[in-house]
Amino acid sequence: MKGRIFAVLFTLLFCAPAVSFAAEKIAYVDVAKVFDGYQRTKDSDGKLQSAAKKKEEERDGLVREVRRLKDEQALLGEEARAKKQDAIDAKVRELQDFDMAARRELGEQRNKTVKEIFKDIDDIVQRYGERKGFDFIFNDRVLLYRSGRFDVSQDVLTELNREYQKKPK
Repeated sequence: MKGRIFAVLFTLLFCAPAVSFAAEKIAYVDVAKVFDGYQRTKDSDGKLQSAAKKKEEERDGLVREVRRLKDEQALLGEEARAKKQDAIDAKVRELQDFDMAARRELGEQRNKTVKEIFKDIDDIVQRYGERKGFDFIFNDRVLLYRSGRFDVSQDVLTELNREYQKKPK
């Protein structure tokens, strides 16, 4: 008799949570797919590439200046050559400082934009989950196995791009 009661209690104790979990509404989002497909990501990439190109043009001007100074130095006498070397060294330091500042500036700009994009994605996923009545929406990278029927990435991406199009530019 005690064995039967134990078996019934064991079954209720361990099977009841599995039954209630099956009633949960679950989905996942491929965040990389959403990030790459988001129009703001594409627009931001274009702006960053444009800024990087401008920095590269400025850098090319500094490199040309260093080359010009070296060409002038080759034609000078010994004493004048030493003075010109000081100017070349200063210009090389300016070039190195420019490179570091440009990398830092572009990196900060990129990090800020990426952070804002992930915030947009998170906000849309939150609203989408609430509106559609999901109990859980997971990032696909934390799942060891997933069925495609739980993938809401395209719905989230569509909503994200629709919201982005509404924003004034």
